[in-house]
Amino acid sequence: MSYLSKAQELYEMTEQGRMMDAFEKFYHKDVEMIEATGEVRKGKNYNREFEIKFLESVKEVHGSGIHGITANEEEKITMVESWMDVTFKDGVRAKMEEVAVQHWEEDLIIKERFYYNPEKMGSA
Repeated sequence: MSYLSKAQELYEMTEQGRMMDAFEKFYHKDVEMIEATGEVRKGKNYNREFEIKFLESVKEVHGSGIHGITANEEEKITMVESWMDVTFKDGVRAKMEEVAVQHWEEDLIIKERFYYNPEKMGSA
């Protein structure tokens, strides 16, 4: 299976509301995730907790999708431009748009860096 196919499956699972299943299937135990703010989260356990807290903060998902997805198969890198429109439990609605650059080790993401405008994350 190509890295492009793996990334497509990951995002299909996410759009089906199976974000944590996708996380368990596609992320390495030593994954490093880097936010646009520079925050670095290391390890699958730490990142799992972060993702669960995010999901628990969401009241409603209004929609999500992919603008573009591509892969450099030789370098084992995928890139995904995606969006998600959510209302958080505190009442804030946000249309979150980002680009994720994923570095793969065999069948798992070992490093993922996110690019987005942190100032726009709180307004739809």
